[in-house]
Amino acid sequence: MGKIVVSENVTLDGVVEDPTGEEGFSLGGWFARIPETDRNAWYDLVLQEALGGEAFLLGRRSYEYLAARWPNRDGELADRLNSMPKYVVSSTLEAPDWNNSTVLPGDTVDAVSGLRQALDGEVVVAASFGLVPTLMEHDLVDELRLMIYPFVLGAGRRLFDEITDMKTMRLVETRTVGDGLAALTYRPARDA
Repeated sequence: MGKIVVSENVTLDGVVEDPTGEEGFSLGGWFARIPETDRNAWYDLVLQEALGGEAFLLGRRSYEYLAARWPNRDGELADRLNSMPKYVVSSTLEAPDWNNSTVLPGDTVDAVSGLRQALDGEVVVAASFGLVPTLMEHDLVDELRLMIYPFVLGAGRRLFDEITDMKTMRLVETRTVGDGLAALTYRPARDA
C-alpha cells in the first residue's frame, strides 16, 4: 500500500499562497527572499524527496504550473520529476501532456484511496493546497512534511483553511535546513 506524503512550503503563520510571486498576491514571492544557501539546502531536500517517491499526486492548478516549467529544465531533479508517474486530481483536465501523467477520474476521495491501494512507496503531494484539505479531511494523509519559512505575512491562504474537524498529528522529525528554514515532519496520531 502506498503512503500519501504531503510536502508543503509554508510561512510561520501557515501561508502557502504564491511563494514564487507569480500569482499576483501582494505578499507573494517569499521563497526568493531566503538566502541562496537556504535555497540550495532546500533543493537538496526536495531532490531526495523526489528520488524517494514512487509518484506525484497533484491538483490541476499545481499540475499545470509544474508542467509548464519542468519539462524544459535540466539536471537531476528535472530528470526525476519528468520521468516519475504523476497523478492529477481534476474534473476539467482531459489530456495531460507532461510525461507519465494520468488524470484520476471520479470522486477525489475514491480515486486517491484507490491510488493509495494500487501503489507501493511514497506518493508525494506537492503544492496542491486546494487538494490537501480534502485529503486531510478524509484521513488520507499518512505524513505531513512542512518546510517552514521565517516570514509572518499576516494574510494569505493558509494550508488548512478548509478543515472542519480537528486532526491530531504527532511530530516525528525536526531538521534545520540551511540557516533559516525548519523542516517538520508529522504523522497522524492514529499511527501512534
